[in-house]
Amino acid sequence: MFDNLISFLTYDNIYYIANIGVIPCWLLLIISPNHIFTKFFVKSVIIPALLSTAYIFIAYQIYMTENIFEVFNLYLSLNDLYALFSNEAFLLIFWLHFLSINLFVGNWIAYDAKIYMISKFVVIISLLATYFMGPVGLVFYWLLRVLYSKKINYYE
Repeated sequence: MFDNLISFLTYDNIYYIANIGVIPCWLLLIISPNHIFTKFFVKSVIIPALLSTAYIFIAYQIYMTENIFEVFNLYLSLNDLYALFSNEAFLLIFWLHFLSINLFVGNWIAYDAKIYMISKFVVIISLLATYFMGPVGLVFYWLLRVLYSKKINYYE
């Protein structure tokens, strides 16, 4: 049974499951950010734990088959980053990282918008921008948050 699970967990399947798996989380954040399902599935440790498990599994696969310390070459040049991303396992690890961080930022936006009573429309646009463009959505939200809160805090 364990061998069947390992053979099922190809990089393509992990990529597909992770991508499809975060879409309901984003929909819950957009449609009903304060619902019990959103709090249980999206705002808890469940999704980050699943994404982390996939991350650890892939890192272990890299460790067993390749030189895991090769990842530090990405800091040397853009060509080294390109070479690293040509490796399917490293590319998938970075993609899981991107999905995790974006979902975390989306959670923060939904939570912060509730505190400052920011328009649902603004929150939806910010969440969609964060889902597709990461930091651009966060900066967009921050700029609009300043208008709603009428103050700028650098440490929140």
